[in-house]
Formats: sequence, structure tokens, C-alpha cells
Amino acid sequence: MKIAIAGGHGQIALLTTKLLSASGHEVWGIVRNPAHTADIEAAGGQALVLDLEQADSEQLAAELSKRSVEAVVFAAGAGPGSSAERKLTVDRDGAVLLADAAWRAGARRYVMVSGMAADSFDPSSEDIFQIYLRAKSEADAAVRASELDWTIVRPGGLTDEPATGLVTLAESTGRGTIPRADVAWIVSRLLESGAAVHRQFEAISGSTPIAEALRAVEGPRVG
Repeated sequence: MKIAIAGGHGQIALLTTKLLSASGHEVWGIVRNPAHTADIEAAGGQALVLDLEQADSEQLAAELSKRSVEAVVFAAGAGPGSSAERKLTVDRDGAVLLADAAWRAGARRYVMVSGMAADSFDPSSEDIFQIYLRAKSEADAAVRASELDWTIVRPGGLTDEPATGLVTLAESTGRGTIPRADVAWIVSRLLESGAAVHRQFEAISGSTPIAEALRAVEGPRVG
């Protein structure tokens, strides 16, 4: 499979690239900084240098089509210390841009790495974290409204601990943490298995193997 990951230099993206490339998939990490190319290549992928905040849908779709991309992952984020404006232009608008471009390019599979409890944001607040939640919530809603084969993963607090392979997945898990490495395993498994299309769920560390937990994701389809 040929896969493009937006935010290709992020930790989850690089871990996912390693897993997918080791399984024989062709992975393109979308980054705006060409200096990140070496890290993506070290993980087994290739860099697609393009700034999501400057590109339009047609431009991104052309790049995806050129590489015959079949599936996309949104793992981008404005990052700690970024402005409220960039929470919206990256975390929200970048995700919407990728969805539209994927549709234009014929890449129907879309996996979104979102955030826990994103829909709980306070719309009247100017707090940066509330704006981040708003950005994630609105991005998720736009993806759910698309005709793509989407899955939305909302991980809890992210840690740098080694992967355990054991998780709890549910529409609402309650607070918890999860290693980035386990999120990467979830994303990789979703792409390789085709599981959980039109499902949205939270993810924290737990006691169920990832493949089993994905098979058991239940509840009404969203969107």
C-alpha cells in the first residue's frame, strides 16, 4: 500500500512509518521543512515536502496522485507553544485540506489522529487548550461528513514509554495515557486491516491486545 502521513516528522508519524515500511508499504511523510527528509528516510519512508498551511487542495491532490497514494493519515499538529491561530490553520484546516485532497486523488482511506474529549471544548473560551480542542473537534466533524473511509483515533495523554500492545478502546474511555508507540501500532493496524471504518474512539493503555481491541470496537456508526 502507498500511504501519505501529514505531519510526517512527528513522533507518532515516524513510529508509524517504521512499522509500515518494515511491512513492505511505501510511506510518504508530508513535511514543510526539507531538513526533516533524513529522519523520514531513516524511518524507512520518503519525504513529500509541502506546507499544508500554504498549499491548496488541488496542489496536494496532484502530489498524492503523482505518488499513487491509496491511504492518508493526519498526524500533524501546530505543537506546544504555537498560537491559537495556528491551532486552527494546522490542526483543523490541515486535516480538512488532506481529506479534500485525498478524495480528489482517489485515496479513500483516511485515519485521523485526534485528541481525547475534543468535543468538550468551551466555545466561548480563548484559552489555548480550548481552542486546540475546538480545532480537533471541528476537524473530526469535517472528516466524518466526508465520503472517505475514515477512522478517528482520539488518544489520551501521550507518553514516550515503549509500546505495550495492550489498550482500551471505546467511544469514551475516561482519562488515561498511552505510549505514542502504541498509537502508531493502532494506526498501522487500521491501515493494514481496514478495520473500524466510520468509527471514532478514544484510546488509552489497557489490557486488550490492539488487534482484538480494534475488532471489538462497537457502537453506532458516526456520520
